[in-house]
Amino acid sequence: MEKVKLKAAILKKEVIKVFKKFGLSQDHAKISANALINAELVGAYGHGLSRLKMYCDRISKKVINPKPKIKIKNISQSISHIDADNSIGFVAADIAIKKAIKNATKTGIGLVAVKNSGHYGLSGYYAEQAVKKNLVTMIYTNAPPAIAPHGALKSLFGTNPICFGAPVGKKVPFILDTSIAMINRGKIRVAERNKTSIPEGVALDKHGKPTTDAKKALQGVQLPIASFRGSGLAWMVDILSGVLTGGNHAGRVKDPFEDFTGPQNIGHLFITIKTNLFVKDYKLRIKDNIKRVKSLPKIKGVKEIMYPGENKYKRFKSNSKKEIYVSNVVKKDFKILIN
Repeated sequence: MEKVKLKAAILKKEVIKVFKKFGLSQDHAKISANALINAELVGAYGHGLSRLKMYCDRISKKVINPKPKIKIKNISQSISHIDADNSIGFVAADIAIKKAIKNATKTGIGLVAVKNSGHYGLSGYYAEQAVKKNLVTMIYTNAPPAIAPHGALKSLFGTNPICFGAPVGKKVPFILDTSIAMINRGKIRVAERNKTSIPEGVALDKHGKPTTDAKKALQGVQLPIASFRGSGLAWMVDILSGVLTGGNHAGRVKDPFEDFTGPQNIGHLFITIKTNLFVKDYKLRIKDNIKRVKSLPKIKGVKEIMYPGENKYKRFKSNSKKEIYVSNVVKKDFKILIN
C-alpha cells in the first residue's frame, strides 16, 4: 500500500479546510480536526483520517447538522444535560467535557449527559482533558450494532467503549480507553478499505463462522471481550449512555457509513470527580498504588509493568516528531472532498 508523509500541522489545516467547505464554523472545524489528528498521532487510525469522508458524507446527506444550536440545561451546579442538535460528535463531546470539568471544579463532581450527538472519536482524548485539570473521569458512549447479546443470533449492542482516566502525578496520565469488543470496529473498517485481513478470534461472518475477512466481519458480528461478561458490559454502557441520556439505544444507533436515513442520536455520559473529594492525600495514595503494581515480579521478557495510557503516550510522543503517513485510500478521500 503506497503512502505519502505530511506534517501534522499541514494535515490539520487541510482537514479544517474540508470541514469548513462542508459548512462547519472555523471553531467547530478546528475542534473536529484536532480530534482526528490526535487519533492519528496515538496510532488509532480507525478513528482518524479514514473517517473524514464519512463525516462529510453525513453532512451532505443532512444527517449531521453543520450549524447546530446546542442547548445546555443545568439541572444543578453539578449536573447538566446537553441537546447537541445532531452536531458532529467532536463538538458535542468538547462542550460536554468542558462543562463536566467546570461543574466538578465548582462542586467536586460533574455529571453531563448528551443526546442527539454523533460519533466523537476516541473517548480517551476527552478523558485526558479532565485528567490535566486534576480530575478523575469516566466516559461512556454507545455505538451502532456490532455485538450480539449473549445467547442471541443477531448483533444489537455497539462496541460501546468504556473510558476511565486518573491523574497519577506524572506527565503520562492513567487513561483506560477500551472497546468491549475484541477489536474496535474502526480497525475492521480500515482493514476492509485497505483489503487486509483481521486477526483470528475477533469476529464471525453472517453464518456464525469465524472469519479473518474484514468485509465478512462487518456483515456478521464482532465478539465481545470475556464472553457473556463483555456482553453485560456492552448492555451497561447502552443503558448509561443511551437510555439514561435520551439518546438512541437497543440497536437504534445508525451505522455512520451505511445508514443515512436519519441522524445517529448517539448518547454520551461524562463523569468528573475532584481527586480531593474524599481524601486529602490523593497524590500520595495514587503514587503508592502505581509504585506497588510496578514493583511486582515480572514475567520473563517483560521489561516494565505499564499502566493504561503509557504505551499510547509513547506513541503520541514518537509520532509527534514524525510526519503522518497518508494511505492512497485517504489521499483519494481528500481529493474527492476538496474538489
